[in-house]
Amino acid sequence: MAGGSAVERALAVMCGAGVLPALVAARARADGWRVIAFTFDGAADLSAQAARVIPSRLTEVAPVLAELKDEGVSAAVLAGRFSMTDVLKTRTASADDAARSLHDRAGSRVDRRLVDAIIAVFASVGVEVLDQRRFFGDLVPSAGCWGRRQPTAEEWTEIRRGLTVARAMAEASIGQTVVLRYGAVAAVEAVEGTTEAIRRGTALAGNGAVIVKATARAHDYRFDTPTVGPETVAAAVDGGAAVLAVEAGRVAILDRDEAVRVADAADLSLLSVDDAG
Repeated sequence: MAGGSAVERALAVMCGAGVLPALVAARARADGWRVIAFTFDGAADLSAQAARVIPSRLTEVAPVLAELKDEGVSAAVLAGRFSMTDVLKTRTASADDAARSLHDRAGSRVDRRLVDAIIAVFASVGVEVLDQRRFFGDLVPSAGCWGRRQPTAEEWTEIRRGLTVARAMAEASIGQTVVLRYGAVAAVEAVEGTTEAIRRGTALAGNGAVIVKATARAHDYRFDTPTVGPETVAAAVDGGAAVLAVEAGRVAILDRDEAVRVADAADLSLLSVDDAG
């Protein structure tokens, strides 16, 4: 962490779509940060959580860098969903020179090079990109069952296998979620995301499927924190799944009370697991 206390510092929250930007901004403000919200396509109104809200575009990076300097920002956190299609548009004719430079550093793929390029752009104006979990509090739970139903012995076997497979898929940068039934992998998450992978996998697996979400060991939490929430749970319930398990300490759960309510109503086992589970 760069020098200075949180009370003395301005934090830039780079806001994508979803509920995370508001949660992160509110937590940062409560911790004493002066929050400057840069809102990109799909971001909600953060005027209640931020000292200043700056509408921004991924194709216009230079104004963002200028505002970071003007506001004396020394740290930033990325929060919410950003369209990868929009990220790749930073090489279009409408993009400014700073956006095209970012694209040229990253190349045409959404991978580690893009992460490194974004970090380097922030560093060029003296801004440190922070681990998102710093502002998540108890959203990233330790191992344990959140709802009423505990997995059966047979389901625990599937969970352990699923954890191994999901980690391997994440290490290969394929996806983080797998759907299993009777020891067979029915689906692996790809570009469609967790919820759609669950729908596809449970349609193939039938009732009683086990869903597991995990991360790569070197997952960069400055860039992304994997999440599940009520929508994820609802997709599992709609597909007749028996278990939704996520890797403890590494996957966040949003709106936990509602997620548990949906799971309990359908007798779905909802839990965080680790290697000791």
